[in-house]
Amino acid sequence: MKTCIHQGIILLENGEFTGDIVFEDEKILALGENLVDMADYVVDVSGCYVFAGGIDEHTHFGSFNSCSFETSEAAALGGTTTVVDFVDQEKGQSLKEALMSQQEKAARYPYIDVAFHSMLMDIREEVIEEIQELPGYGVSALKVFTAYKGTPYYADDASILRVMQKIRNSGLLLMVHAENADMIACRTEDLLKEGCIAPKYHADARDVQSEAEMVERMIAYAKWCDIPIFFVHISTKEALLKIMNAKREGQPVFCETCTHYLILNEDDLAKEGLLGARYICSPPLRKEQDQDALWHGIHEHMIEAVSSDHCAVSGGYKKKIEAYHDFSKVPNGAPGVQHRLQMLWSEGVCKQRISKQEFVQMFSSGPADVCGITKKGRLQPGYDADIVIYDPEGHQTLQDSDAHEGIDYATFAGHEVFGKIRAVYLRGIQIVNHNEYIGKGTGRIIKLQSSLCYGYREKDNGQ
Repeated sequence: MKTCIHQGIILLENGEFTGDIVFEDEKILALGENLVDMADYVVDVSGCYVFAGGIDEHTHFGSFNSCSFETSEAAALGGTTTVVDFVDQEKGQSLKEALMSQQEKAARYPYIDVAFHSMLMDIREEVIEEIQELPGYGVSALKVFTAYKGTPYYADDASILRVMQKIRNSGLLLMVHAENADMIACRTEDLLKEGCIAPKYHADARDVQSEAEMVERMIAYAKWCDIPIFFVHISTKEALLKIMNAKREGQPVFCETCTHYLILNEDDLAKEGLLGARYICSPPLRKEQDQDALWHGIHEHMIEAVSSDHCAVSGGYKKKIEAYHDFSKVPNGAPGVQHRLQMLWSEGVCKQRISKQEFVQMFSSGPADVCGITKKGRLQPGYDADIVIYDPEGHQTLQDSDAHEGIDYATFAGHEVFGKIRAVYLRGIQIVNHNEYIGKGTGRIIKLQSSLCYGYREKDNGQ
C-alpha cells in the first residue's frame, strides 16, 4: 500500500518545503507537492515538521552495567529509529564472539534497527589480527579508551599505535575516548586526600587539560599512522579547537559531541546534596563557555554529529547513591536516547543556536555518514521510510516520570521542551503514535558499510 504524508514541512539538509512524501514497501518513492493521487492512504500532517528518523551513533545498551535492549523502545519514543551500539569485549573473547553475543541480546527486543561498533578491551596479538575482519561482520568502526586505567577498558599508547597501524587501509574508522588517565588518577588522589568528595569534584578530577592533551596526542598518532580518527563525546572548547586546527590543516579528524554537553554544565554536578551524582559521566559536564563553543562548532560544520552516549546505569539514581562513597566511586553514565530530539530542537533550533538544517545533520544524516549507514538518515527516493512527524505546538517541562529508559530519573528533568512527536515510522511501519510505542517486532540488526570519513583518501587520490 502506498502511503502519502501530506502537507508537512519537510526538513532536508539543504532546505525545506511544504509538501508530500510517498512511501511503499519500506522505501520512499517520491517527495514533492500534490502527490496524494499516487497514494492509497493519506496522512494529513499540516503544520507539522517531517524529517528523517534519528540515528544515534553512540549508545551503551548493557555495557557499563547499564540497562539492555529491553529499554530500547525509549529511542523510538524519542524519534530515533536506528542506534549504533558499542560492544563490550570480555577477556579471552574474540571480537566476533563479542559481536554475536550482543546481536543475540538485541534480537530479543526488535523495537528499532540496531547496528554495532566494536570496543577493544582485550588487546592481544590475536585480536589485533582479527581487526581487519570486522568489515565482513558489518562493523565500520572500533573504539579504544585512553581513560579508566586499571580496568579492561584502558588501552596504553603502544597498543593504540599497533591498532592504528593495523586498521590503515582497512576501511575501519578508529573512535577514541580521549582523556589522560594518568592526569585523572593523580588529580583524583589529590582531591580525595583534601577531603573533596562531593559530585562536583568529578569535573575537577577530569579537567579540561586531560581531554585536550589526549586529543592532541591522538591526532599526532593518527597523522603518523596516516589514518582518519574520530573523537567521541568531545566536551571542551580546548579539545574542539585542536580538532578544528587539524581539520583546517587537511588532516582527516572528526568528532561528535553529546546532548548533555550542549545543555548541562558544572552547575548540575553541584546541585544540593547528592543530586549531582545523577550527572556523573565521563568526560564530565563542563562550563558555559564550553557549551557555547560546541554549539558554534556545530554551526561551523566542525562537529559531525550529536549523539546521546546513552548509558542508563541499572538501578538509576538509587544505585548511584548506594554506591556513593566519594565522586570517584559513583557509576558513570547519562541516559539520553529518548530526549535527544526534543533537547536539540528546543535548545538548538528554538533558541536559534542552530538552523533546522543543522538539526537534521546532527540528528540523522551526519551519524549515517559517520557510521556508513546506507539508505538511512535522509528523506530521498530509494531510502528507508524512517520518518518522524513533529508537532511544534505546545511545550512541557520534562519530569523523571517521562523517561522510558528503565531507571528512576531523566537526565533532562526540569528542562522545558517545545513541540512533541506525533508519529514515528520505521521502514514505512508506524512504530510510535504520540506517546505510545506500537511497533514491537519491527526492528532489525543491520550491517554497516565504510564510514564516509574515509572519503578523504579517495579525494587525495583524485578518485
